[in-house]
Order: sequence, then structure tokens, then C-alpha cells
Amino acid sequence: MVEKILLSPLPAFLIIFLALVILARILRGCAFPKTDKSAGAQKSYACGEDLADQPAQPDYSQFFPFAFFFTILHVIALVIATVPKPTLATLVMAALYLAGASVGLLILIRK
Repeated sequence: MVEKILLSPLPAFLIIFLALVILARILRGCAFPKTDKSAGAQKSYACGEDLADQPAQPDYSQFFPFAFFFTILHVIALVIATVPKPTLATLVMAALYLAGASVGLLILIRK
């Protein structure tokens, strides 16, 4: 009976949580001591450049075509891999889906 109670979610969570809190308290002595913070410790690092006046503006124009390309390829692989029992009708549907996705990839690559 005790084993059944210990394996239920709430008591198991509480036991593990308590064990981790105790372990954290024990290992706190092994941590590095706090040191005084230098003047630049609170500043963001920008590879040696001072960018306090300009917010970062990343350019995602090259990322999105790659993201769409891989998304389309993964969806194609998922659909083709999960085609049900291979009959003529399902193979025709898979071939049509593959053809449509190929056209989509060609349009994506051309842009």
C-alpha cells in the first residue's frame, strides 16, 4: 500500500523536490564566492562595439526562405511516410501531393 502511495504523482514530486532542495543546500558551499562587480559587468557585450545608442536590428531576410524550405520538406516527408495501405488511390494522392509540394519548392527557390 505504501509503495502505491509513493508512486502516485504528487508524493513522488514532493519527495524528489525535497531531495533536490536538500542537495542544493548541501552543495551551496561548493559554489564560487560572490565577488564585487566591475563597472562593465552590467553592460551588454557587443563584440567590443559600444551599441548603447542603437538597438540591435537582426536581418532575417535570408533565414525565412531556409525555414520555409525545411518546413516544406519535413511536411512532405511526414505525409509521404504516413500514406496508408499502398493502394492505387493512395499512391496517386501521394504523387499529386509530392508534385504540388515540388512546385512550391521551385517557386521558393526561384525567389
